[in-house]
Amino acid sequence: MVLKIEMLRGFATVARSGNLSNAAQTLGRTPSAVSMMLKQLETHLGEPLFETDRKSKLTALGSYVLEQAERELLQFDNTVKAIEGFAKATHGHVRIATVPSVAGTIIPQVFSRYISDYKHLDIELRDMDSSSILHELSRDRIDIGIATVGQKNVGLHSQHILSDMFGVICAPTHALAQDRGPITWDALANERLIANSLSAGINTEPSILLHDRALLSAHNLTSIMGMVQANIGVTILPEMAVRASNSADLVFRPLAEPHAKREIRLLRRAGSPLSPAARLLERHILEVAAKISQDTLAGMPS
Repeated sequence: MVLKIEMLRGFATVARSGNLSNAAQTLGRTPSAVSMMLKQLETHLGEPLFETDRKSKLTALGSYVLEQAERELLQFDNTVKAIEGFAKATHGHVRIATVPSVAGTIIPQVFSRYISDYKHLDIELRDMDSSSILHELSRDRIDIGIATVGQKNVGLHSQHILSDMFGVICAPTHALAQDRGPITWDALANERLIANSLSAGINTEPSILLHDRALLSAHNLTSIMGMVQANIGVTILPEMAVRASNSADLVFRPLAEPHAKREIRLLRRAGSPLSPAARLLERHILEVAAKISQDTLAGMPS
């Protein structure tokens, strides 16, 4: 006969209860069924576990078996809890990397709205540029990536989460800040542009010509916003990047160019299923991103 965990649980319950009736009630079984299980265990061991039939006093073997059984039951129960917690997405480790603008806008809203669901999760969040996110995904160093990439990426599952329109950012005292509404490329022809890697990705002829003439270029968002705040020039950035920079005093005017937008996509390795915890976080990210998109559309001028 092979010893089973429920045999040890039954014996330990009887030993703690001191009688069959109470133990049977705790175990949800009949006293005769519990008694038979104890007899099977004693037959297997070849020695009695209790000194009398009343089950109120353990033999030396019974004391030893109880000590070992309780330790094994604790380990088993903890293991079951961990497995069930992982399956139900209440436990686990999730690694996520995202572009800084999403890290400063969508992700805080996800945590704010669903933080109570993550109390037993270990979430590792990193912000980096899109190419670095692709690099980390290809080496299986992150579970979820949020980046600006094309739709087709070999070996990756890619899902659109929102579009982020580009706009011109200027100081409140700048001439362009005196009007509202979309701004044309022609209106920027004589402006001093502070170019950046995001605005350089707008692949239209007016944008390319404007960037070719740019004398200033910066990559750090803090540096870019500092120069704009000092009225050194204007820059072009996606709206979410402006939100993430907490530069509420600067003016954002959307570009009239319909193609001046970036597509933000949620990425994960194709053919590599996410853990339940990662799936939960992914679902929450998509829900918050959808809400942000709806709010943005609702707030756009007609």
